[in-house]
Amino acid sequence: MSLMERGNVRPVTAVAWASNSGTCPKDFTLISLTEDGASANFTRTFGMKSGYYLCYSKDSAGGMVVSDIRIISDKDSLPHGYCFIAEHLEPKATVSKKKRVCVRIVPVGSVETAVLDIKLTAKSKMMLQHYTFVGDIHGYVLWYRKGYFSKPTPQAKPRSVSLDIRQLSLEQQSPPLPLRPSNPPPPELPPSRLSHRRHTLQTKDELDKPADGSIHGITALDGVPFSLHPKFETQANETNSDLNIPIKSLQDIENEYNYTFSVEENAAKRIRPSVQMAGIPSTQ
Repeated sequence: MSLMERGNVRPVTAVAWASNSGTCPKDFTLISLTEDGASANFTRTFGMKSGYYLCYSKDSAGGMVVSDIRIISDKDSLPHGYCFIAEHLEPKATVSKKKRVCVRIVPVGSVETAVLDIKLTAKSKMMLQHYTFVGDIHGYVLWYRKGYFSKPTPQAKPRSVSLDIRQLSLEQQSPPLPLRPSNPPPPELPPSRLSHRRHTLQTKDELDKPADGSIHGITALDGVPFSLHPKFETQANETNSDLNIPIKSLQDIENEYNYTFSVEENAAKRIRPSVQMAGIPSTQ
């Protein structure tokens, strides 16, 4: 099983241009030689001594990986999701714009495969096994190897534990704190005032309580003064005798106020009552 199939290789996370090892960023690898032993110094013209080199990084601190590399000309538009590689050059150095290298950078958790290695060759007829041809740029041929990579194991960040949590223990439980009600009881009064107040309340309750000990003994007539009608008071004062009030029996009251309700009964039965008029016989 090859190294690429085992997937224990770190992926490329960034690609850039650098004038030399002095301008090459930290954690970047400068490609100074091609696979066939030639210098990998990119120059714009034959007579130009200073040039630039291709470099790449495998630092996984940013959480991004390079999933693809392309070479486009100055007439092509930048593909969607791609960006031009960074330039770490000397003050007066520039990179040729006729052909440019662009990369696609994605989060490390969004892909299963990524670019694992980058190589350059000076002869276009040379083939590299397990590498993909990207294109030729300024007399060099760019190759990259793509495959499964080893993802960094996430490390748990230490959390700061407060002093109160450290002091908690299941074996040694602290006694519960006393409860503090939101409405505390009123302060106790001196014995003399409290006794006098209690005696006053008990006396008032006894006066308001009915004779039978129930609340039903209190009526609306309680407290209303009772007196005779002035008519009877005058007769009693003049004759100085008992009041002459007629007393009727139950039979006398029935005879005086008896009413048979015959009219109402006939109306309820929808029967026309017979009316006797003088000289006119009644008709049914």
